[in-house]
Amino acid sequence: MIWFEVLVEGASDVPAVREVLTRHFGLQENVHFRIHGHKGRGSLPDDLLSQPDPKQQTLLHQLPAKLRGFSYLDNDSCVVVLLDVDRDPCRELLDRLNAMLARLPKRPPRVLFRLAIEETESWFIADVDAIARAYPRAQPQKLQKLRRIAPDELIGAWEELATALGYSDSGVSGADKYAWAVRISPHLNLDEPRSPSLRKFIEGIKAVSRGHAPIPGV
Repeated sequence: MIWFEVLVEGASDVPAVREVLTRHFGLQENVHFRIHGHKGRGSLPDDLLSQPDPKQQTLLHQLPAKLRGFSYLDNDSCVVVLLDVDRDPCRELLDRLNAMLARLPKRPPRVLFRLAIEETESWFIADVDAIARAYPRAQPQKLQKLRRIAPDELIGAWEELATALGYSDSGVSGADKYAWAVRISPHLNLDEPRSPSLRKFIEGIKAVSRGHAPIPGV
């Protein structure tokens, strides 16, 4: 059984990732995996070998040091890094991550980078049936608007979800996003996910679980 260390940007990413690992793969938290949340995405440090600034708790700022710290892991383990793509070109972002990984003198034997396009809220708005089950009082016309959005379209996913659930953009907090994720994630279709990036995340975990993981970072 593979042990997973999963690094995500923030608390609102945790429920969906946990749901994938527990419901779809039958894994147990703290037995087969741990999820590490951060305070946003941030940017990679200029010096990849420096000690991270403890005041900078973003995922990318902390990532080189955390990957070095996970170098003790063996081949029966994998570090999974899930990032929001935001507006970055996917290939360029993955190239930067792989280049960073290659420059580290110590690193885990298995690292899997995966991107949420545009963000994990994109996984939710691609699955409007899951939203409807989680929020049965949501207005049908607002949910219908979500159905017209192409899966993983760069459209401002969390803002679209907020509108559909009756929130104003300016009034949304991190706690609200976490609450949405807690309620919607149990209803996501994980067998045939509509979000391509959610599908790729699941396929990546499946590949690692079966011992067919790609080379580090891919």
